[in-house]
Amino acid sequence: MPTPRRLVVAISGASGAVYGVRLLQVLQEATDIETHLVVSDAGWHNLQHELAMERSAIEALAAQVHDVRHVGATLASGSFQCAGMVVAPCSMRTLAAVAHGLADNLITRAADVMLKERRRLVLMVRESPLSLIHLRNMVSVTEAGGIICPPLPAFYLRPQSVDEIVDQGVARVLDLLDIPHALTARWAGLTTSS
Repeated sequence: MPTPRRLVVAISGASGAVYGVRLLQVLQEATDIETHLVVSDAGWHNLQHELAMERSAIEALAAQVHDVRHVGATLASGSFQCAGMVVAPCSMRTLAAVAHGLADNLITRAADVMLKERRRLVLMVRESPLSLIHLRNMVSVTEAGGIICPPLPAFYLRPQSVDEIVDQGVARVLDLLDIPHALTARWAGLTTSS
């Protein structure tokens, strides 16, 4: 049996906890992916507030769960073999810490490892409107090799529900990680009669 691809999923304190949960649900169905979950304190609060999910139900979606304060965990080392990391959602605090190399918890340390090891790092940033500080932090992360992927709806696909909008955002992340999925239809282009 082939070794599964490891993927770190982090949930920080921004609104949009549903993106992290849906990503975990989809990845749980993939037999070749091993998920490692890290949730910030504010992330746990948002999961409870926005989704009314118990901690045990969320932890059950991941192959392994790591405490955000345990900066000595396996994820904190470049020797931890992993395909990439997604922060879904990514708060402006987490973005700022990643942009400035402040590896002060396991989320920001693992993100720092992704950048230094030249691995895929995807941040589903959630804030509006954006200040100049937010924008500069996004530029810094992009220049360091990370990918800023705000969960913005693709209305041209004509979503019929919030669930479809969430699936669109998760599908974009899966595409960025080269993980096959059938979450949403792909743009087929306009016909000449359109």
